[in-house]
Amino acid sequence: MQKRSFFLPLLASVFLYFLIACSPVLHYQKTPDVLAWEKDIRALEHLDSIETDPENAILFTGSSSIRLWNTIQEDMSPWKVIRRGYGGAKLSDFAVYASRIIYPHNPSAIVIFIANDVTGSPTDKTPHEIEALVKSIHHTIRAKFPSVPIFWIEITPTPSRWSAWPRIQKANRKIQSFCQHHENTWFIQTSGAFLTPELQPRPELFINDQLHLNHEGYLLWSSIIKDNLQKVLSR
Repeated sequence: MQKRSFFLPLLASVFLYFLIACSPVLHYQKTPDVLAWEKDIRALEHLDSIETDPENAILFTGSSSIRLWNTIQEDMSPWKVIRRGYGGAKLSDFAVYASRIIYPHNPSAIVIFIANDVTGSPTDKTPHEIEALVKSIHHTIRAKFPSVPIFWIEITPTPSRWSAWPRIQKANRKIQSFCQHHENTWFIQTSGAFLTPELQPRPELFINDQLHLNHEGYLLWSSIIKDNLQKVLSR
């Protein structure tokens, strides 16, 4: 019995060591691309210090589509919202900063949209890397919020990144599969609404850069998001 009582904690320690060693956060946390966002994260922390969150608010976080969503409060009404996005966010830096972005809040749900890991660049992340980073972010959230609903919004098909859409779809499928296999974790499908009947992107939903949503695009986006939130949070 003494051998077993000694062996089990040792085995747990070894498992924990390998879990930490294999975390993608360790790979990214000291890279220049990630450290470059420190100023933006501190700006979000400053917001946390001067703003009081509404009770039972939903935290929206992620990349520029969240940061630029200036009408989010009215678009998401009657849901109360906290907005914490930074432009250009990738899963790799968000995984490093997730605790600093999310932990200061006590949200009733968390909605994430990050869309810059697959853009048609030679440095695009593979589906395996996408999955590992989503898993890392999930574990960070669940460490403090074990039962809060988490929603991942599908990466939008945009005219400016249309050539990368097949690879973006693979990333979306990885995120969707992850959500399907984890309790109280949901995938919000949006791409169908942003494509024409001929399965082409709809330029009228975007500003001039053909990457970021215009007002009409945000209204469409928010209607889909609200429908999904309603189905889950009204239970």
